[in-house]
Amino acid sequence: MTTSRPSHADQPEHVRATRAFYDAIAEDYAAMFRDLPAATPLDRALLAGFAELVGAGAPVADVGCGPGRVTGYLASQGLDVHGVDLSESMLAIARRENPGLRFEQGSMLALDLPDGSLAGLVSWYSTIHTPPEDLPAVYAEFRRVLAPGGHLLVAFQLGDEPRRHEHPWGHPVTLDFRRMRPERIAELLVAAGFTPVQRTVREPDARQGEPTPQAFLVARAPGGDPA
Repeated sequence: MTTSRPSHADQPEHVRATRAFYDAIAEDYAAMFRDLPAATPLDRALLAGFAELVGAGAPVADVGCGPGRVTGYLASQGLDVHGVDLSESMLAIARRENPGLRFEQGSMLALDLPDGSLAGLVSWYSTIHTPPEDLPAVYAEFRRVLAPGGHLLVAFQLGDEPRRHEHPWGHPVTLDFRRMRPERIAELLVAAGFTPVQRTVREPDARQGEPTPQAFLVARAPGGDPA
């Protein structure tokens, strides 16, 4: 079973706003964060650990992949990974920079994937534009596409108040970047049927201009043999 994807016009306003924002800033964003994977060794180690947990050759989706930097790193760790993003402009960059990988347009609220088809799913700062009331639906969709015993990794900025980005690089777009509390996200994941595996918080990296701590949660879908 797959979830049918609504047309762009039928999607929630926050989804349309997120797509428009990243379509506008894609090239500037990709240029600014070009060396990010190499510059964040602790985050890279966490991704490598996740890849080992899921297993070499396992099917994984990088949901909200942006320019595909995390997708490419996960592929280098031996995963059968593909990227999904709302923004065609971001996907164009991802395809250009990762010609051997697959990237598709889609929404995390309705992934074009069969039930239980993934061994792993990565949401690397991709839920930060989702209103809190919609997060249970997002995590339920993640749970739907993960096989029994599959693993989920979510990353986000820690905090309580959103940060609004207005007219970045001079583009006429605005978007809220929502910060969240790990304990609350863990509660929502448990409510969606996941079992927490690991919770990590690291301090902001001034070299990357991070204003807040960064949070990372790994959770496991029910069923299968515990890793």
